[in-house]
Amino acid sequence: MANLPRSTADDFDPAVMRLFDQYVHGDIDRRGFLQGAARFAAGSAGAAGLLAALTPQFAAAQQVASDDRRLSARYVEFPSPQGYGNGRGYLVKPAAADGPSPVVLVVHENRGLNPHIEDIARRLALEGFIAFAPDALFPLGGYPGDEDAARALFAKLEQPKSREDFLAAAEFLLGVEDGNGKLGVVGFCYGGAIANFLATRMPQVIAAAPFYGGAPATEDVADIEGELLVVLAADDERVNAGWPAYEQALKTAGVRYTLLQPAGTQHGFNNDTTPRYDKAAAAEAWKQTVALFNRTLRNQ
Repeated sequence: MANLPRSTADDFDPAVMRLFDQYVHGDIDRRGFLQGAARFAAGSAGAAGLLAALTPQFAAAQQVASDDRRLSARYVEFPSPQGYGNGRGYLVKPAAADGPSPVVLVVHENRGLNPHIEDIARRLALEGFIAFAPDALFPLGGYPGDEDAARALFAKLEQPKSREDFLAAAEFLLGVEDGNGKLGVVGFCYGGAIANFLATRMPQVIAAAPFYGGAPATEDVADIEGELLVVLAADDERVNAGWPAYEQALKTAGVRYTLLQPAGTQHGFNNDTTPRYDKAAAAEAWKQTVALFNRTLRNQ
């Protein structure tokens, strides 16, 4: 395993972490973060240092190399006539599978298909799944290689079209060569909301693991046919505010679900490229996610 970021959330004032969460989700811009963080550091230079420490370190956190010989990885395009017309994603397969493999759609955060999400797809492929990670930013030129630029581009997307692109990506994955036609979805933050959405729209979603994602419309919850592993952070006021109503709707509809909410965690705790990462909680969430997919997606 690669070296992980040296800083943890405990190294920062909670108010700084709240500012960072606002910054990541587009509630404030870079300037707003720096101005707010300046009182916790030695002026603007110190605030810039805080932001640098919180910025993703993709290379340091990579767990599976892009040229790992155990995998076959490539970028592929797929049609999306109800969305932006065409989509593109990162398709990763086990290089030596014993028969058809289950398929898992991997949905990124609000920055598009960055190196961390590509690494997540490779990790799933090493577990014996065919993983496909679409890039919502493809219609606007694709992930630009810079997180700030990616967030700015993301705000320009027409979300109804983007959601249709993810539906089209899931349909593409259901028919992918070497797949067994059994579909799971995992998503993070924005991707968690998309995972919830797909579960309400596609009866083919046998299992979904939304990580700290917004709840779907309450009236749509009864349409969920698959099993859910709902992963929430302990300290995530924005997302957690919607959980009580979502949980009640799941219970009313008789949807099979498990809640995993590790103590002491923050939004984004599975992302090992930033100090919000919680190693123990992320390992448990990953273990339960893989177990869910193995139990529900494998041919019996």
